[in-house]
Amino acid sequence: MKKILKQMGVALALTVTATAVAAAQDFKPVLLYDIGGKFDKSFNEAAHNGAEQFKNEFGDAYRDFEPNSETQYEQALKRFARRKADVIVAVGVGYSVAVKNVAKRYPNVKFTVIDAIIDLPNVQSITFKENEGSFLVGMIAAMKTESKNIGFIGGMDIPLIRRFEQGYVEGAKYIRDDLNFVENYVGTTPAAWNDPIKASEMARSQYSRGVDVIFSAAGPSGLGVIQAAKDNGKLAIGVDSNQNHVAPGSVLTSMMKRVDLAVYQAMKEAKEGNWKSGHRVMGLKEGGVDFALDEHNDGLITADMKTKLEDAKSKIISGEIVVGDVAGSNSGH
Repeated sequence: MKKILKQMGVALALTVTATAVAAAQDFKPVLLYDIGGKFDKSFNEAAHNGAEQFKNEFGDAYRDFEPNSETQYEQALKRFARRKADVIVAVGVGYSVAVKNVAKRYPNVKFTVIDAIIDLPNVQSITFKENEGSFLVGMIAAMKTESKNIGFIGGMDIPLIRRFEQGYVEGAKYIRDDLNFVENYVGTTPAAWNDPIKASEMARSQYSRGVDVIFSAAGPSGLGVIQAAKDNGKLAIGVDSNQNHVAPGSVLTSMMKRVDLAVYQAMKEAKEGNWKSGHRVMGLKEGGVDFALDEHNDGLITADMKTKLEDAKSKIISGEIVVGDVAGSNSGH
């Protein structure tokens, strides 16, 4: 009898273990990219890196989807929601309406949307203080310019990208007040994120007018600005991901927007049962934005520049410096 009970106990333990393993393997996160492809060296690639970090750390595979147009957003969300995904992370302003519609229809599915605010009980909204990170790269541009002319090229002309520009201009003015600013926007539709040729033409025009540093907040279009900087012997500032390696010596720094961290945290929290709906803002204090410093641009950023930047960072985090924002800029790329 004891032997039978022991065998039953072993069998039960094995069943419990197998169930636990199955439950762990059953976790199904999903990542939906914005237009431009997962390897855009910018916004989407940062999201991809966050999902990869989660997969490597927890061993859970994730499913992802690369849309060709915004018309596919709602369709993709519905498809994964029907398959009972544990959390669906959608990156970019284009998903705002689609997430709102689908989240209402599937109240038991968790949705995390990056760069938009949706007030629903099953939606987690994550936005960034891009103006704070842009303030720092504006300081760098002002400390580096020799012509006193610095430029900005935005992707789609929406309030969020104006937030990048606002911080950039304020950061530059924090260093000196004798600068001339030149701005261009690639367009007014989502196609503006994926037009490096037009962005390159705008950058070449700015460089020909005396600008020697351009900050681009334009997603994959910004690669055209970096190419123009390289071709003209000028400097560009990258965005979202660390783009310093794209053209070493021509990329002064990058304003890193930690979309990777947001994606990783959303998946991790859902996996561990700590996921919460509501709005989360990621600024300098939360590690959500920063400027990039590595072996590719270390020779361009002097020790004195680093000291000034670290001082400004601590003052922004403490609230001594308050970086201006743009009204209505809670959603964007």
